[in-house]
Amino acid sequence: MSDAPLRLEAVARRFRTEAGELPVLTGAELTLAAGEIVALVAPSGTGKSTLLHLAGLLERPDAGEVFVAGRAAGTLSDDARTAIRRTEIGFVYQFHHLLPEFTAEENVVLPQMANRTPRAAAQERARQLLASFGLAGREHHRPGRLSGGEQQRVAIARALANAPKILLADEPTGNLDTGTSDLVFGELLAAVRGQGVAALIATHNPALAARMDRVVTLRDGCIVPG
Repeated sequence: MSDAPLRLEAVARRFRTEAGELPVLTGAELTLAAGEIVALVAPSGTGKSTLLHLAGLLERPDAGEVFVAGRAAGTLSDDARTAIRRTEIGFVYQFHHLLPEFTAEENVVLPQMANRTPRAAAQERARQLLASFGLAGREHHRPGRLSGGEQQRVAIARALANAPKILLADEPTGNLDTGTSDLVFGELLAAVRGQGVAALIATHNPALAARMDRVVTLRDGCIVPG
């Protein structure tokens, strides 16, 4: 599966502390197929966020390699890694991180324009995505005028705006109440499946994890079936 959207090969990451080196990942391996949605369920402090940062090229591993669409990213320049993140990878976080001074539509337009999409096409794409998440008529509201569930829908639309091949999500509904979480998560799954995106989604919620294709966890710095 050398051309898989995402492949981690023997990835290791350690951090320096006052007490010495702290190994977090010691040989993590994972392959995501196109259209596959994988739940990452592990206790806090075991390296979930570190794993997502490495997979999303926000950090470099101390050993091993991250392959995006078969391309090794470890030796690429920072500019090249940024270009891959912009075109191939979408991110969704527990807290939406929307730009408060911009409308919902503008928040979805901006990453497309950063990717040199013409404004008119970016606006049309934004409206289509927002409508698919039930936000038709809310496009011109700023985040402060949207509910928590609506804000997270905008964040998901923004992550999908550039049609990424990979979606990485860190507790994407962890800040929502149960009913809203179930609804928003269902919309996220439908959108990801509909676009054939490979997704790795960290969650503490076993009910949400059960709705995905498979579950993995972190044990002793490695990825194992959940």
